[in-house]
Amino acid sequence: MINGDGPSSTYPALEIDDLWKIYGRNSQDIDIDDDELLAELTRSGEAVVAVKSVSLTVEAGEVFVVMGLSGSGKSTLIRCLLRLVEPTSGRIVIGGEEVTTLGEKELTRFRRRQAAMVFQHYGLLPHRTVLENVALGLKIKGMDRAERKEKAREALEKVGLDKWARYYPGSLSGGMRQRVGIARAIVMDSPLLLMDEPFSGLDPLIRREMQDELLRLQEELHRTIFFVTHDLDEAMRLGNKMAVMKNGEVVQQGTPEEILADPADAYVARFVDDKRRQVDLADRKKTAMVKTAEGKPEAKVSGKERSDHVS
Repeated sequence: MINGDGPSSTYPALEIDDLWKIYGRNSQDIDIDDDELLAELTRSGEAVVAVKSVSLTVEAGEVFVVMGLSGSGKSTLIRCLLRLVEPTSGRIVIGGEEVTTLGEKELTRFRRRQAAMVFQHYGLLPHRTVLENVALGLKIKGMDRAERKEKAREALEKVGLDKWARYYPGSLSGGMRQRVGIARAIVMDSPLLLMDEPFSGLDPLIRREMQDELLRLQEELHRTIFFVTHDLDEAMRLGNKMAVMKNGEVVQQGTPEEILADPADAYVARFVDDKRRQVDLADRKKTAMVKTAEGKPEAKVSGKERSDHVS
């Protein structure tokens, strides 16, 4: 699990307060407190409640994992944070700045400086080299060419791809492309890193390697990370805190250990059941090994061996 010791702050890195996202015509005019209306609009197909009254707090330097099945609302939630998807109502505060009240120009400035995002499908530009892809955000920020190239090379070195700087994305494997995506995010030096199922398209071995890479980078950089996944093992391995989503709502949040030990309802229990079985099996094996070791007769030691050992 990633160490959550990171930069201190007088306020949380991220606060989400009663956030809603409703898709449908005139969704901004829907009374979110009218449960009967919401139920009727949902039944009729006139509206879809993708995020429902979500409230979360993420501390600076923490890795907060949001977990849920497909359609649970987790990807909509992470997109709302930068208003790539416009929330219907609620508050989002990042680094003390209320994102939900920003105008268009302020929002653009905020995205460039305060948060960086890593998507599942890389989003690399095929006609630009690896170095150019990593440096693109710095170019948009207005950094001069020499400085942004230097910083991009440093970011590529952090993810082990400095020798691939002149190649194009088409020459890279899936895992390497995702490393470029991570380099492109960390080069921006943003305090908040948003990751939307970044490793889900990779095969199990490469996925494990990318988790290792993220663990290593976090030990070095101590960023605040908001990580979305549907994989419990990944969530348990990476997260300091977790939230489990179902039908747009957060049904439980806490440390991975708390959620594993005490699931809030049947849905969460089903989610963690296999992991609990693995832990129970490992505990039984460990107990059996200890008992076996304790039951072995003490090895006989000759007088000479005993005297040699004492001396």
